[in-house]
Amino acid sequence: MIYFDQAASSFPKPPEVIEAMVKVMNEFGANPGRGGHVLARRAAKVISQTRIKAAELFGCSNPKKTLFYPNATVALNQAIKGLPWQKGDHIISTSFEHNSIRRPLEYIKNKYGVSVTYIEWKGNETAFIQDIANAVQPETKLVAMTHASNVTGTLMPLDKIIELAKRHRLLTLVDASQTAGHLTINMKQQGIDMLAFPGHKGLLGPQGIGMLLVESDMDLEPIHHGGTGSFSENPNQPDQWPERLESGTLNTPGIAGLYAAFCVYEQRKNENVPRETLLTKQLYRGLQEIPEVKCYGPNEGEQRMPIVAFNIMNVDSQEIAMILDSHYDIAVRAGLHCSPLTHEMLKTTDQGLVRASLGIYNTEEEVKAFLQAITEITAAYNET
Repeated sequence: MIYFDQAASSFPKPPEVIEAMVKVMNEFGANPGRGGHVLARRAAKVISQTRIKAAELFGCSNPKKTLFYPNATVALNQAIKGLPWQKGDHIISTSFEHNSIRRPLEYIKNKYGVSVTYIEWKGNETAFIQDIANAVQPETKLVAMTHASNVTGTLMPLDKIIELAKRHRLLTLVDASQTAGHLTINMKQQGIDMLAFPGHKGLLGPQGIGMLLVESDMDLEPIHHGGTGSFSENPNQPDQWPERLESGTLNTPGIAGLYAAFCVYEQRKNENVPRETLLTKQLYRGLQEIPEVKCYGPNEGEQRMPIVAFNIMNVDSQEIAMILDSHYDIAVRAGLHCSPLTHEMLKTTDQGLVRASLGIYNTEEEVKAFLQAITEITAAYNET
């Protein structure tokens, strides 16, 4: 199979990731922090070293503020719902947001009477930043935004937006689901207060593990309560980090796999982006040469993540994806991609989009085979 659905979940995984997870399961699959015996201590060491490595990689000053969750969605929920909201507070976000940000924002909007402004991307960075500046109110508390669109691969001008936010003393939350593992991110240097990412996409780690990293001195109210393995005499959730914001048994095999993925990323981080960029440009140029294909997102000369979104004439995107799967053994994603505001902006709500997303293990030969398949599919629709 040609796997062009890397933006949903990377495949295949580095062997180091698989080996690390199997080792935990076979050798010390104990509950970290829930015992003093050697197996529990080994599990706790895996957790600790992964916190330290995450802090190093993403510029987070305190490893105790690197928090584990089942995925980026739960991490984003904790970040958004954990802030002390009051009626009349205001949040700025963007039209590119995945439902992992939008739905928690809509939840607190309905629950607390918070207002949310979604800034529309119109392809002009200067105008976009100015629109954000114009949206700032005395009641604005947070800028919550994706680092890059999961639909089109459009990369947000993050540093300029954060600089603007800091001038107004606003908190910043960045969803790095499409950029962690692809781009260098340093929270301290860039001024990011909260950063959420999954392990299973660009980092090439396992599914079922994500992180929320907190750089500032803010406090968060936990959205989950329960056992933390320590402070058990306290009927209330502990005040100490990370226990305050992590309840229940952590996913030790997943965290071990994430640590291995971090280590592999350190070795490859200066190599993978040029390769992915070249393949993405090749794919984009090839699709642009097919008259019946319409591409969405950045132009060829503009920076993008390794994602190309497109449609063929007025054919439903799900139909194209089904043909690619059943006739060509090619995996892509189609539909609305959990980002309805993006499709409203692009006017593709009814048709959806076909999304081809690449990773470091994809090849030039696969891109050529994909373009040949699209050429054949297009020709077939022209004949009907």
